[in-house]
Amino acid sequence: MNAPFKMGMGAGREMFQAYSCDDSSANIIRSIAVEMGWDPERVYKGGLRNAVQSLSVSASPYVLFVDMSESIDPLNDINGLAEVCEPGTIVIACGQVNDVRLYRDLLASGIQDYLLKPLNTEHLRDAFASAQAAFLAPRMDGGETHNHIAAAVIGVRGGVGASTVATSLAWLLAEQAGRATALLDLDLHFGTGALTLDLEPGRGLIDAIENPSRIDGLFIERAMVRASDKLAILSAEAPIHQPMLTDGGAFHQLEEEFRTVFESSVIDMPRHMLIQFPQLMADYNVGLVVTEMTLAGARDTIRMLSWLRTNAPQMKLLVVANKVQANALEISRKDFEQSIERKIDISLPYDMRLAAQAAKLGKPLAEVAKGSKLGAAYAEMLTDVLELGGADASTAEPKKGGSLLGKLNEFKALIPKKGGKAKAEAH
Repeated sequence: MNAPFKMGMGAGREMFQAYSCDDSSANIIRSIAVEMGWDPERVYKGGLRNAVQSLSVSASPYVLFVDMSESIDPLNDINGLAEVCEPGTIVIACGQVNDVRLYRDLLASGIQDYLLKPLNTEHLRDAFASAQAAFLAPRMDGGETHNHIAAAVIGVRGGVGASTVATSLAWLLAEQAGRATALLDLDLHFGTGALTLDLEPGRGLIDAIENPSRIDGLFIERAMVRASDKLAILSAEAPIHQPMLTDGGAFHQLEEEFRTVFESSVIDMPRHMLIQFPQLMADYNVGLVVTEMTLAGARDTIRMLSWLRTNAPQMKLLVVANKVQANALEISRKDFEQSIERKIDISLPYDMRLAAQAAKLGKPLAEVAKGSKLGAAYAEMLTDVLELGGADASTAEPKKGGSLLGKLNEFKALIPKKGGKAKAEAH
């Protein structure tokens, strides 16, 4: 339904269709459709299931309104609708159930907005205007190229905070640089990317590993979990007793799709996965080697830099010293840099208070740290990544947060956003 970058206009597709269960709603929909310049004759009698039946034998419109008030199982019926909708369809639904959990789940399934019946004229007008704005927004067609930044974040040792850095970098690329960004957490059993963002990981990554032949643009759109307007994550919480057997082909194919759909991708690469699938590093143009200021950290940084120079010579590297405490260093910065024979590019100070606050809020550390020394260091890291990735670092300016409902059209069913701390309210 909501595609990350909308496809070009296809032949035979109407601009607008609506399916309403009652005459009163239908009349309101027709009146607003006329205001929008849409054909009021495209408002049909019948609800969600009638829409599924009709669209199973005809092309779906670009803007689709469906009435769910007669649906016994709304989520299941919406999933059925997704099966018959073409990429680029923007779906608005209405119903009689005023329940926040249903509202969230419906948004997670890929619809743009859910309105409560009886329909409010102003709410409906706003929803249609948002849908029209989404349709008219600049599209990234298949023939158009964009500069994709693919950044791999690698911790030289366990506990250095590479996952925190990866999640923060993905957030910075999405929210500060305004780039549609994918975060891939390859710690299949114990990854914390989704947890850090207060999300449930879903089954998307496990499905990709088990069925790599299914990976395409549509799979990406439906399998990824949405963190914000610009940020989506693919991760897993595989059962501990279940080894994930793969030759790494699925991960390579995922990155290929990311390059098509997103402007940036960040991979949280555990060391054991790096050893097992060294060929994956050929897909990334920026590498962040996250370390700690210890003797063991220096030793493993030397080994990691050497390995990357041999196995990923195309990768431009940043050494990131994390959790730096000025008065509690096991090894001085000067000695550390002499040991690794290069400068530390980014030094992220340790701030226990901000780290605890980020964990409690379910937000990336870089977001919570804005305005602090740690936040300034993260901003420097973003600038460096953009420059190394060939992007204009001047774009790394804070973006104003718009309405979630107004921007959901940028992705299609990316998405189970469940268990979040933020409160959503139906109109």
